[in-house]
This record gives sequence, structure tokens and C-alpha cells, in this order.
Amino acid sequence: MSSSALSKQYDPSEVEPRWLRFWLTNGYFHADETTPTVPYSITLPPPNVTGSLHMGHALGSTLQDILIRWRRMQGSNAMWMPGTDHASIAVHTLLEKDLQTRERKTRFDLGRDEFLRRAWIWKERSGSRISEQEKLMGFSLDWQRERFTMDEGSNRAVREAFVRLYEQQLIYRGKKMINWDPISETVVSDLEVDTVEEDGSLWELRYPIEGTDEFLTVATTRPETMLGDTGVAVHPEDARYIHLIGKRVRLPLTDRTIPIVGDTFVEKDFGSGAVKVTPAHDPNDYECSKRCGLEILQVIDLKGRIQAPAPAAYVGLTVDEARKQVVADLEAQGLLGAVKPHKVPRGRSQRSGAVIEPMLMVQWFVNAQQLAGPAIEAVEKGRTKFVPEAQTKTYMHWMTNIKDWCISRQLWWGHRIPAWYCDPCEEVVVARQDPTACPKCGGALRQDEDILDTWFSSALWPFSTLGWPDKTRELTTFYPNNVLVTGPDIIFFWVARMMMMGIHFMGKVPFRTVYLTSIVTDENGEKMSKTKGNVVDPLDVVHGATLDQILERMDTDIPDPKKREAAQKTARKLFAKGIPAMGADALRFTLAALNTSGRYIRLSVDRVEGYRNFINKLWNASRFALMNLDGYDPDRFEQQLANSKAGTAELFGLPERWILSRLQRVSGEVDQALEGFRFADAANAIYQFVWHELCDWYIEMAKPSLYVNNADPDPSREPRRHAAQGVLATCLETTLRLLHPFAPYVTEEIWQKLPKPQALPASLMVTVYPRVEDVRLDADAEQKMALLQEITVGVRMLRGTYNVPPSWSVPVEIHAPEATRAILERHRDIVENGAKVTLTLGGAGTSTAAQSAKAVIGADVEIVMPLSGLIDVAAEKTRIGKEIAKAEKEIAYYERKLADEKFMARAPADVVLEQRTRKAEEEARKARLVEALAQLG
Repeated sequence: MSSSALSKQYDPSEVEPRWLRFWLTNGYFHADETTPTVPYSITLPPPNVTGSLHMGHALGSTLQDILIRWRRMQGSNAMWMPGTDHASIAVHTLLEKDLQTRERKTRFDLGRDEFLRRAWIWKERSGSRISEQEKLMGFSLDWQRERFTMDEGSNRAVREAFVRLYEQQLIYRGKKMINWDPISETVVSDLEVDTVEEDGSLWELRYPIEGTDEFLTVATTRPETMLGDTGVAVHPEDARYIHLIGKRVRLPLTDRTIPIVGDTFVEKDFGSGAVKVTPAHDPNDYECSKRCGLEILQVIDLKGRIQAPAPAAYVGLTVDEARKQVVADLEAQGLLGAVKPHKVPRGRSQRSGAVIEPMLMVQWFVNAQQLAGPAIEAVEKGRTKFVPEAQTKTYMHWMTNIKDWCISRQLWWGHRIPAWYCDPCEEVVVARQDPTACPKCGGALRQDEDILDTWFSSALWPFSTLGWPDKTRELTTFYPNNVLVTGPDIIFFWVARMMMMGIHFMGKVPFRTVYLTSIVTDENGEKMSKTKGNVVDPLDVVHGATLDQILERMDTDIPDPKKREAAQKTARKLFAKGIPAMGADALRFTLAALNTSGRYIRLSVDRVEGYRNFINKLWNASRFALMNLDGYDPDRFEQQLANSKAGTAELFGLPERWILSRLQRVSGEVDQALEGFRFADAANAIYQFVWHELCDWYIEMAKPSLYVNNADPDPSREPRRHAAQGVLATCLETTLRLLHPFAPYVTEEIWQKLPKPQALPASLMVTVYPRVEDVRLDADAEQKMALLQEITVGVRMLRGTYNVPPSWSVPVEIHAPEATRAILERHRDIVENGAKVTLTLGGAGTSTAAQSAKAVIGADVEIVMPLSGLIDVAAEKTRIGKEIAKAEKEIAYYERKLADEKFMARAPADVVLEQRTRKAEEEARKARLVEALAQLG
């Protein structure tokens, strides 16, 4: 076969689009629900329709695709459900910013119908971007089934779920304390609020005690909310204030008096030990007001401005403006006490960044406590398992402390709540079909303006995508899913809610295993963020990007000049040389290989380049094989292999027996690793086999058998050559099948070029995943090869230590017991060719060489390399001395670093381990050099 079968260099930009078209055209990603084979299903966590592929998506989807392709090749009816989420708040934020920039309008200026019309136009134009990016990565999603959380089927499922839960009294409308985002003007859940410590102040306010000349000092981080105070609370056992409980204070800046109450929620040691109570704007204060019977006054409106019944002087001010004015007015009246710097835990909306305002509002809620019980029991009884298992505690802690879920949002893009109100008779109608009139009085109805939380529809995703509420064949076949692969950050948002809804509506858990991925950070362990300038874009890794292109994107993505400048400064350091085009396979394999049991993956361009080199290594090995497979007949080799199994063929030497046995071992290791979701172990087992066993050892050992002397051909060598060709082709073909789920493009390209039996399918992705063939396991061959490899490596290290040129063939003595010498005698060519030496074999302890280098292998094998005439001893002593000094310098550097308390306190565990490993390597190198110097006398 000609070397033109594979180009000299692997070009993913040419290979990947071609095979993606081939797979899609032939429907290889589609699963038929009527197929009688064992089903295996995964539902893709639907990315936001506003989004583009980021490294977290790439990691999660890579691991899912590995599982799907692996199970598909094992014969399962493997279905991976694609789809996107309508992402209410994200779409609103994007469209409203655009509307403000282009037209200086708000959504309220447009009106609901026009805003929704534009939202659907935007979705149709831009909403498929992330799906196209997923295809480029080679993700074998069942694209014929692609869904959207606001498509017709999802709309029907959402309404059915809402109505059923309402009928079962598991959804209700009530007045509770919620989180209000005054920028997005909507409720957000506790899970959508980031609480961060920010620099603030602790103000002491002096409230005059009615009927006295005394003052009661209260401490607060929000003086502006005093305008809505309806009480002051002290601890009922605080001796300083017991005598004041039941009395009243005059509320400064207003004409009201408010009571002093005793409540145990007050911390006696915080501030003055007395706290102002603003029930409408603080969750703890609200609970206190219920216990103490305090009035509730809302003085902050939905836009974050002061409203009546606050005094008119403050009405219309923003919260920040009111804070400054209230403090100034209190100071002017002599009612401001000490002001101290204070770290304030401040809740901010994840989406808008707005400071959250606690509000008391009428909203729709799900009775989550009742739904949580069966979901807790399912995990306790093992019907759903978490991997890593430690995450079970996270799930259980949240579920056992769950609060009712506020599901209404004051937005327009989403599932409108199917509730209607009759104003004349106050009837509330919740219905599957839009009602035309009030069923009680016949009057007109108005529909609730709010929509449902995005996570409500997402909670139904595993079964709504399969046709529920209808009893479809898809549901019967693919529900429950086998596994959910997702990030640990959405256990509460999504995993827990899918568990509750799946069990409630389907009677079964939605998935049997929840695998939680690592979190991808930059190479320094920092969270990737556009404003930090440290984002490694998956598509840049696939297609390549210059530094200028990376910086230009920041001009658009980061409008704040200071933040943009800081981000670009970081980017110039991280991506000084740009990002080379490395293809989807290199990125996929990198993410799998780095996804260990640790919580974080430190990703850098260099690390991807390292695994890109692995892809190139496989390509070059395959190219070499194809150049040497002329005359190879796969069917004839199958017969040779069958004869060897029967013990009637002598064509397979030790290298062939060894590599075929190692191939079986690795096949078993990879399969077991994938069964246990140990993706890194599986990837690294393939890596080690390809690079260090197939390429570094077997191909080198097979070269003499593969070589043909055209000037003087020897017919007797042909059967042996054909056997070596077959072993090489078999190892490559099996390795390509092992690797395919991780790196589908390059493996398909090479596999298509390999000569193979005619009966195989048209694509690698639908062949059979390798299984261990016990008859090919050969412990004897592995044991003997391990000995020969150890001796060969030992000789190479001696040569390297004494700087013997690689091109020189040198004599070496091996002194060993008789059994070892017998193995060496029979297979001496492996050592001689592998280490470029000529061997002399002798009994243990029989060396007589005067000036020589020695190495001991195991307990009873000694390698002796005579140095006389081979090196300049004096020059070599000088060189080794310098190398020892270098090693000592490196050791001292690592010792100082590991002794640095600040470094040890801040550095992640994997960085500390890396430093310790390097120190140990330098210490081992120094020990070898010291021994080498001693042997020179």
C-alpha cells in the first residue's frame, strides 16, 4: 500500500468536516425506539439558547459522547437527546440591552406581543449557534430529536405538569419574602443570588425612647430601610434592655412611633445588641414581625426606589441616594452615632449584577418539601447514585433543608402561567386549555402576567422530551436515562428538581447515575471569565486564533475600558503566541485525560498541545504501518491467528505474543475504567499503550521483520513478515476502536484506510468495541518482555549518564542467573537492537572489567558497560560534576518553595504534588550521577 494513503501531516480542518457530513448523512447518530436491543440513554443538559460553546460545555459533552459512542459500539440502542433552553432572564438581558442601545427603549415601550415577536425572530436567527458548535466537536447527539424548552411539546408538558400539581395542591399562590432584582424587575431564586462580602459600613442610629430623654442605639448596614421600620428588637434575656421591652421609640425622620420587642433572633454581641426591624425588606425581620405582631410597610418599589409611606422628602430616590440622604439628615439632627467600616454580605443577581432587594410579594410556589421526600428516599435506597459519591452529601443536605420553590417570574419570554383571574368574583382558574369566561360568574378573565421559572420546564426535561404526557414508545424505551452528566454547580438548580418531578410524574427516577464533572479553570487555577482575559475558547483550540483575534473579541465583549484593559493584559501573557489550530480530537482527548477525581481541571494551551502530539504520534505510526502493509491479506492473517490459538503456528515471536497480550489487558482496563466513569484512567491507558508500547517498543521490534530487501528477496521470510504485518494492523485497528469514543475524527480517518476483513461495517463508529480475548492473554510473554525492557532501559540510562553518542554500538556485559541468561540468549536481538549494544552474557558476580559503569536490575541482574576507550574519563568527571551541581541547585529551589508557608497555604494540592514530584526526580537524578562519578574512580 502506498504512503499516499495518509498525508504526511494530520490536518483536522480537512478531515473533521468530511467525517461529520458522512456520519450525519448516514444517520449514525440516530437511535430507533422500536429497536429490540438494550437501550442506553442520556439527555444533554440543554445549554442556553443565548450561549456559545464554552469549556464547561465542551468537557461535559465530551464525557457524554464518550459514553454514548462506547455503548453504541457495545451494541446498545444508544440515544443522546439534544436540545436548548429558552433561558428567560438571559434572553431578556440580551434583548433589552440591544433595545436600549439601538432604540433607547425598554421592553415596556414595545409591549409584550412585540417583544415576544422579536424574541422569536432572534431565537430563529441565532439560537442554533451552539448546536452547530456541538456538531463541530463531533458530538454524536441524536439531532433528529432536537428539542427546545418552548417548543410545542414542551409547552404542553409544562402546562400539564402545572395543572396537575395545582390540582394536587402542590402548587399554590401566596405572599412570601422573595428575592427581587430591581434591574431585571423580576423575582430570582436563592440559587440565582451570589452572596459576596463587600466593603461597607456599620451605622449606629439613635432612636429617642418615648417619654424619656434617653436613646436606644441600633446598628445597621442599611440605614435607608429605617424609613420602613415598624419595631426595634432586643434579646429578651439581654439585661441591658429587658426594662425597655413593651415601650416605644420615636422613629427619626418620620412622625411615627414603633414598639420595642423581645426576640431571640437578635445577637446580643452584634453592634449595640438592639436591631431595627423592617419586615417588608429583610427575611429575618419579616419572621420577627410575624412572631411579634408588627406592622409591615413596603418603602422600596420594584425599580429599587423609595416609595410612600416613606416621608415625601425621600420618595423617588434610589436606594443608594436615600442611604446618603438619611445618614446626612440623621447626622444633622444629632441622631447618628458611630460609623465603622464593615464587611457586608451582599446578595447580587447572577444575571444582572443588581443588589437584591428582599420583598414581600404574592407569587406562585411549589410545595417542594412534599416532593422532596421520595427524591431523598430514591438516593438513600440507591436507585440513583452520585459519582463522585461524596456529592451525595451535598444533594442530601439541600434536599433535607429544602424550602418551597418560587416559580413565578415577572418576565415575558417563557411559559406564561396558566392561571386566570375573575376580578368581579375573585375566582382563580387554572386550566389545560385557555378558558373563555369565568366558570363561576361568567365574567371576563385576565391571565396572570408572569411566566414560570426556566428551571420548571427544565425539571421535566428527561421525560417531556420523550413525549410526556402521552404514553409514547420513546418513553417506554428511553426513560429512565442511564446517566446524567453535569456540573456540580447545578445539583440544586436542576438535578434535585428533575429527581422530584421525575419520580412524581413518572413513578421512576429520571436517571440511575449522576456523574458530576470537574470544573475547568485556567492554568493558574482561576475561574475562566471574559473580564479576567483568561478564557480558553474551545473553538479557538479547534480552529486556531491569533492574539490579535483574541484581543479584538474583547473589544466587543467587555465594554468597560478599565476591565477590558486588564483582561487584555492577562490575555497577552497567556496567549502571546496565539492558539494553534489543534482540532476537536486533541481538545476532547485532553479534557478526558485531565478529568480525574479532583474537583478542578487546570487547562492551558500547552496541555492541549501535549495531547495534540499524541494524535500526531498515532497518525505517524499509522502512516508507517500503511507504508509497510503491501501484500497484506487480512483474511489470511485471520487464519494465521486462528492457527496460533490452536498452537499450530510458530510465526508469532515474543514481541507479537507480548503486544497482542498487552492489547487485551489494555482493552479490559479501558472498559472497566469507563464502567466506573474513570475517564482519565481510560484515556491514559490508551495513551500509554499507543505511545510507550505500540510505538516505542513493538513497531521498533517489528521493523526487521517488516523490512524487504528488494535486491535480494528471501521467500522464507514472507510468512513471518505477513504475521508481523497482521499483528501491527490488528493492534492499530483495535486501538482505533478503543480510542474512537475519545477521538472520533482521526480514528475514523485512519480506520477507513486500514486493510481489514470485508465483513466490517462502513463506519468505525458502528463496529464492535474491543472485548478481552482470554486466549490472547499471555502472562509468560509479558513477564519475559518486562525483563527485556527493564534491561534495555537500564543500558540506555547508562549510555545517557556517561554521554555515549546514540550512534555508537558498544559492548555490554549482562551478569545474571542461568534462567535469565537463557531468556536473553534467545531474545538478545531485542536488547541489542533496542539499546544499540552487543551483549556478552555471564553468571552472576563474574564481571572482571576494570573501569566500567554498572547498573543493577532487580536483585540479581547486573549490567556492566566497560568504559575504557569509550569516553574521556577526565572530561566525563568534569561534566558529571557540573550536572550534579545543576541537580543540587534545582533541589534547593524546590526545597525553598515547599518550605514557603504562604505558597503551601495558597497553592492547590496538585501544584504542591507537582513540585514534590520534580524535587524527587532531581534527587533521583543526582543519586545516579553521584554513583556514576564514583564508578569512574
